[in-house]
Amino acid sequence: MPSSGPLAGRHVALLSYRLGMADGVSVTAAQWVRALRRLGARVTTVAGDGCADVIVPELAVHADVRPARGRLTAVLGDADLVVVDNVCSLPMNRAVGEAVAEHLVGRPAVLRHHDLPWERAQYAGVTSWPHDDPAWWHVTITELARHDLAARRGIAATTVYHGFDEQPCPARRAAVRAELGVTGPLVLQPTRAIPRKNVDVGLSLARALGATYWLTGPAEDGFAARLEQLVRDADVPVRRGLPAGVSMAAAYAACDVVALPSSWEGFGLPLVESALHRRPLVVGDFPVARELGALGFRWFTPADVDVLREHLADPDPVLLDHNEAVARRHFGMDALVHRLDVLLSGSSMCHHAPVPDQDGAGEGKLTGCDCLTA
Repeated sequence: MPSSGPLAGRHVALLSYRLGMADGVSVTAAQWVRALRRLGARVTTVAGDGCADVIVPELAVHADVRPARGRLTAVLGDADLVVVDNVCSLPMNRAVGEAVAEHLVGRPAVLRHHDLPWERAQYAGVTSWPHDDPAWWHVTITELARHDLAARRGIAATTVYHGFDEQPCPARRAAVRAELGVTGPLVLQPTRAIPRKNVDVGLSLARALGATYWLTGPAEDGFAARLEQLVRDADVPVRRGLPAGVSMAAAYAACDVVALPSSWEGFGLPLVESALHRRPLVVGDFPVARELGALGFRWFTPADVDVLREHLADPDPVLLDHNEAVARRHFGMDALVHRLDVLLSGSSMCHHAPVPDQDGAGEGKLTGCDCLTA
């Protein structure tokens, strides 16, 4: 992909509450950093917490001091473009979001919305977010969010799906399983433990498969006591967290089945990660899963235990090949780079956020879409 587009030689600042962590915003913000650099941009990361080029504690989600305009000017002042990941989308710290939005009035900025207020009960009463400005691009990570943003706030956005650059490490499988003390089937739920993640369904799946259950994320949102009870009552072996030195790629290598039984996800990274790591996925019936599933993924549901058991006994490489191809086509790094290039060049672009044809030709056209002329 050439680096001679609208960002070549430009300075882009990417700002979030936190970066460099294991949460979805951090993971996919890192994807954008790679894509922007491939487009020739010089990227500076700015966050309130975590790992970033510039740490501004007043930008943290739990900060109790509003970031001063002068401080924002100091860290963002020479940026040609500012990318804001969720800070102006979900009012987890309203003062921070308001300060950033005020600072960016009239400045070229991309407001990337991972979550929106009406998607969370505690923020449903916030009807003035996200803010808008003629100088901004609004980007959603799903079509569902794009439609909702237009309907609820009258804001036009473009859907730009995540772009994964996964590095599978199958050679780590045996070592990680030995460290976990696992010899039989292993069900991986690579999520936090909160009510909507439906840990109980993941445990039931492991029980039905005679498998060990592995939950990698922590308990949050007051779910710790409930999780402890579920683990105590589980009649399957349970593993918690990632051992030191074990990456998520190694966790995928170690498992036999990935579980994402959620009732709601803003996106759901395992929908794509499982395909790129060539693992079968058991997925709940949430709206974004239906949206991404329509692209051609073939997943199991929690009710498909017998079929899944047959697959584990005699793995079907055709299924894994198919899902991997769908993931690379729609969610690869090349697709993300192309989408950002088209978006920021000001070309006419439909909401589907196009990807090139398989042979690399036809850039600016979305296969199967008649409404795009770039």
